[in-house]
Amino acid sequence: MNKSIIPFIFLFLLIVLSCYSLSAAEDNIEIPFQGNSYTTSGTTDIINVQTGLINDNAQWDKKTIVSIYFRVFREGDLTLSLNYSTDSNTKMKVTVNKKSFLVNCPAGEKKNVSIGKIEKIDPGYVRVDFSEIEKEGNSYPQIISLSVGGESLKDGLCFVDNPDSNFWGRRGPSPNILYTLPEGDVEWFYNEVTVPKGFDPVGSYFEANGFREGYFGMQVNSETERRILFSVWSSFKTDNPNEIPEEKRIILNRKNENTISQPFGNEGAGRQNFMKYNWKAGVTYKFLIRCRPDPKKENCTEYTAYFYSPEDGWMLIASNSRPKTVTYYTQAYSFSENFYTQAGYITRKAYFGNQWAYVIGKGWVEVTKALFSANNGQRMDYKGGVENGRFFLQNCGFFDDYTAAGTLFLVRETKGKIPEINFDKLP
Repeated sequence: MNKSIIPFIFLFLLIVLSCYSLSAAEDNIEIPFQGNSYTTSGTTDIINVQTGLINDNAQWDKKTIVSIYFRVFREGDLTLSLNYSTDSNTKMKVTVNKKSFLVNCPAGEKKNVSIGKIEKIDPGYVRVDFSEIEKEGNSYPQIISLSVGGESLKDGLCFVDNPDSNFWGRRGPSPNILYTLPEGDVEWFYNEVTVPKGFDPVGSYFEANGFREGYFGMQVNSETERRILFSVWSSFKTDNPNEIPEEKRIILNRKNENTISQPFGNEGAGRQNFMKYNWKAGVTYKFLIRCRPDPKKENCTEYTAYFYSPEDGWMLIASNSRPKTVTYYTQAYSFSENFYTQAGYITRKAYFGNQWAYVIGKGWVEVTKALFSANNGQRMDYKGGVENGRFFLQNCGFFDDYTAAGTLFLVRETKGKIPEINFDKLP
């Protein structure tokens, strides 16, 4: 989770400018392997996580496929050539738009070889697959980049154009919803989250109840582990939790016996609280946070997170206090992100419905308006909107029908069900 996900309207302008600034004035454009490639088939990921290049000891088996993605904006022809290095003569199969080419790569450093031409490419993302490599020597070729040209590039091209963006580019975009809270002091914020079946790959984090000082949602950490995660940032600006002065460290007030609470860093710093919980796709879960000036600690704000599952009811995750802060709930938001770079080519999606804010002196007020944005300017596989009365976010997977900048403001129907919560009986 990165602090930069907090949605701001100007991010969408950066997205549009970034993608269209790559409009092709030249005949050919070079798409780096770094930041644009994934191992999309095979038993082992052969791409180095740190460098974004093929591992020196990579073993391509018959099922291994490495794919490069980029987006074109005009229908037309597409020509491709490969920039590579290899210490021995090599052959490989390259597939584009269901058309395959057998490419011979003579030994040499930083060489270029023609792949071929596709007569017609539709606007949208293009996937180029490399597979079935046959080599004469001991090592596999190192793919440097893909050179593309043709009529389909005349209206522009979108790809990760900076090798230093290997990490963020391969992770993919993180779309956000910023809810419009009612006027007054909001003490509680309630949200319901449903992840459709098949849209919960490893590396997913679905943020339900974000607030200005932290976040609360659910994630997929591995094939066998899932978590409910609640974190609060310190008011001291650092990525190293050990640098936070004692008087500004997040205080743990109480927690569930199954919750692990510990300092965190590398994205700002503070305290994270998580519970390992095998939440399931297709099931609706409820998230509730209380945010108020701490009644027991001077010049502090208390944040208390509760999670509800149909099987176990309401559960306390943790209660934290943030020194040097006195506030109620502000900047309510949700988002969807991928934190696993190897899985940036797999789509994830979540529905967010039935949002309510509890305002002091007014009670529960339904929240039906929101602002959509996204924070990755080098990819366009993100979307958001309203479906069947719920907000939704979708990201990664290189799908074509992204949400354009003209549809930023979202409104869902006022048909929600007021939360039936007895505050005095919460754990």
